[in-house]
Amino acid sequence: MPPTLASLVHHSALKLTVRAGEDRLDVPVRWAHVSELADPVPYMEGGELLLITALKLDAEDPEAMRRYVRRLAGAGVVGLGFAVGVNYEETPKALVDAADEEGLPLLEVPRRTPFLAISKAVSAAIAADQYRAVTAGFAAQRELTRQAQTGGPEGLLAALASQVDGWAALYDASGAVVATAPEWAGRRAARLTGDVQKLRDRPAPASSVVGGPENEDRVELHTIGTGRRPRAALAVGTAAAPGTAERYAVHSAIALLTLTTERSRSLQAAEQRVGAAVLRMLLAGEPDHARAVAGDLYGELLDAPFRMMVAERVPVSASAALARAETRKGAPPVERPSAAALAAADTGDPLAVLADVVESAAARAGEAVLVVPERERLVVLAADGGAAAAACGEYAAALETARAGIREKVPGGEEGELVVGLSAPAGPIAASAAYKQAEQALSVARRRGRVLVEHERMAAGSVLPLLADDAVRAFADGMLRPLYEHDATGRGDLVASLRAWLSKHGQWDAAAAELGVHRHTLRYRMRRVEEILGRSLDDPDVRMELWLALKAASTE
Repeated sequence: MPPTLASLVHHSALKLTVRAGEDRLDVPVRWAHVSELADPVPYMEGGELLLITALKLDAEDPEAMRRYVRRLAGAGVVGLGFAVGVNYEETPKALVDAADEEGLPLLEVPRRTPFLAISKAVSAAIAADQYRAVTAGFAAQRELTRQAQTGGPEGLLAALASQVDGWAALYDASGAVVATAPEWAGRRAARLTGDVQKLRDRPAPASSVVGGPENEDRVELHTIGTGRRPRAALAVGTAAAPGTAERYAVHSAIALLTLTTERSRSLQAAEQRVGAAVLRMLLAGEPDHARAVAGDLYGELLDAPFRMMVAERVPVSASAALARAETRKGAPPVERPSAAALAAADTGDPLAVLADVVESAAARAGEAVLVVPERERLVVLAADGGAAAAACGEYAAALETARAGIREKVPGGEEGELVVGLSAPAGPIAASAAYKQAEQALSVARRRGRVLVEHERMAAGSVLPLLADDAVRAFADGMLRPLYEHDATGRGDLVASLRAWLSKHGQWDAAAAELGVHRHTLRYRMRRVEEILGRSLDDPDVRMELWLALKAASTE
């Protein structure tokens, strides 16, 4: 502990006597300072024991002493040492009364005790305290290292919480809580997710202090990792600001967690190479070889239905233009995702963030996930109905929400925007088909300006939204132009008549009634359509193409 006024009073060699403020002697002393100035406050930092002989003070003037002591207390001076036998034979009553009124400890220094002895005692006590803190810090570092080696991050957090007499929590790249110590700190850590996410937006390494509400602890937040984007974050909660020994422990924990994280990145790179080999074997139709290579690493994933995801980055300008050009008629409403997903959507390369999101979700759920970067693509194999697949959908929803204007910032603006295609559930034998499904869904997502398209929903939905493609519209325009040109001369309404006839499945009476004309008139118009187009309406392929052309024209 640092020196206190009480420890100085009990110092046998100093012979100090308490004249006022006896109930406040447990205050730490940062330094002992001698000043005979009438107003030494401008030179005080707070926490000092001020030593005086009242050389330039009228220590017997009650009003002057009240002003003097009040200023000292306001400046944070923790005690006043008054030397007797120099200018005054005893401590003046005016000074004692003023110190009593302000509650400022007043120590009487005997003539035989030089101020230098008091300064040396304070300095020696501070040095001893610092030495104890450094020694305790090194001991804490050894214990934290041992726990990191034997107990992993959980053991390290437990040791850190014990060292700081508080609690500690580790967060993953998405801001979700990975582990806490003690267990009761889980709720407290979860409430800081928003603060952790804000910290990730700052240049690394970054830290901040969160002052909790009344009766709650003080929390320090630190990013973990050496890259541009933090790989994790550490929260340390204590009742008060950490001392020197506690600070050593926190910094040691940050260093150890950074080393663990960087080692995990190396292992992750190795796992990705194995995953890439497993993926190539699956796509080549060799599920048995893929299962043998996967072993325990991905074995469980290949034993149950999985979904294939193919993700790409597209330039913001191109995707924004596509999104503006693409009609959103009939599109399902976008559900607002969780705050964690929205925050994840705000930072960095969307492919890297997507990889972090699915891997973190899989790790928390204890499930396997295969993530393979392929240049500007990312291929993911995730368990059907699992946490990783759900996290991918939530992240995509967050991006969709941002594009819909709920948030001002477009995620990934500097790196490009994300598009994802998701296959139907499949097994190892059908991996190649699942990859093709994911690519087809990706192509549709890219054309529609959507973040995520599921292959299953494409099959369950309508083909009509696909007619909005520019190539289909060009085909429709070329096919129907002769009819539009004919109608423009005022010699008939062939386009409307053709639409009515096709919509009634070629039933003359029903179509004529809808148009308000005689059925013979309608027959004549259909013959004119055949003559102008040079195609027979008896051909079902011709009727199908004409109907799709009419529907494509109506989407413009």
